[in-house]
Amino acid sequence: MKRIAVTGMGKVGSLVGTLLADLFTVTGIDKQEPAMPVDFTTVTGNVTDPAALRQLLAGHDAVVSCLPYNLNLGVAKVAYELGIHYFDLTEDVATTAAIRDMAQTSKGVMVPQCGLAPGFIGIVGSQLTKSFTKLRDIELRVGALPRYPNGLMGYSFTWSPAGVINEYINDAEVIHNGVRKMVPSLEGLETINIEGQEFEAFSTSGGLGTLCETLEGKVDTLNYKTIRYPGHARLMRFLLYELILKEKRELCEQILTEAKPPVKEDVVYVYAVVEGWAGKDLKREEFYRAYHPIDIHGRNWRAISWTTAASVAAVVEMVANGKLPAKGFVKQEDISLEDFYATRWGRLYADDQSNHTTH
Repeated sequence: MKRIAVTGMGKVGSLVGTLLADLFTVTGIDKQEPAMPVDFTTVTGNVTDPAALRQLLAGHDAVVSCLPYNLNLGVAKVAYELGIHYFDLTEDVATTAAIRDMAQTSKGVMVPQCGLAPGFIGIVGSQLTKSFTKLRDIELRVGALPRYPNGLMGYSFTWSPAGVINEYINDAEVIHNGVRKMVPSLEGLETINIEGQEFEAFSTSGGLGTLCETLEGKVDTLNYKTIRYPGHARLMRFLLYELILKEKRELCEQILTEAKPPVKEDVVYVYAVVEGWAGKDLKREEFYRAYHPIDIHGRNWRAISWTTAASVAAVVEMVANGKLPAKGFVKQEDISLEDFYATRWGRLYADDQSNHTTH
């Protein structure tokens, strides 16, 4: 794998290309020029037109889709037709299911869900289970938040508003009392205290990726919840269900984008807990990190941007160096955390990298 295309030259896509360009020849593809200068080749084209996309991806060994969730499947289909590797950041369950079907006969590897959640959180959760002989509970939590919140919602859309709304509306998969089932998002509200700061967490769609399927019959409780400042879930339920904006996603996206623009100072919390037995002993394993903005190649990047971009860049590197299969479908929970940390950009995840500069 030498030549990689990255579709979608937004903030995350531009950084994905920047990270990968240290190891590969990268081409960025979008319908317009990147909003920021980049140190790799970019071309403009219609990524929603299969014929045009086939031409744009010709000659590449892999493609990483950093497009909105509803555009990923079109890129995956063209990658499948061309027989090249495919990676994305989607949280959309239906998209992943369709990609998984294609992967059964693909010539290259297909690895969706390579972001934070799904993505890194599944790798962490899977790693924590390895020291147990019998599992009881697995609780996975991730929050991408403004470091200094304001307003009742206490939120800033540093990530795709369309993706966030999709997570809030679609049902979430869990294992409860040993049974795999679907539960409504924005429900299952709980309080979390992190280093003296109170947060809330609630169910959202897609965060577990394929983990419920992998652990069905092996655990009593498995769930993923999104971390927010207190009161957020109540306001989003009001917006989506009492005002019925779930029926008008584009309008809802416009309102939230204008009301809660991105902030520079953000923080990403990653928290995982696994309980079970090691032999006869009941024990509990925990993982917690808070990730902050860092400088990469002379530019400051938000926590949500670099954690997302570094995650997919690490997975691409593992396929290239043979740590992951070069064909078929790869689940996030099959990825070794040790191998992830050993990659050029996965190593940023090993510790809280506040005030860290990478060249």
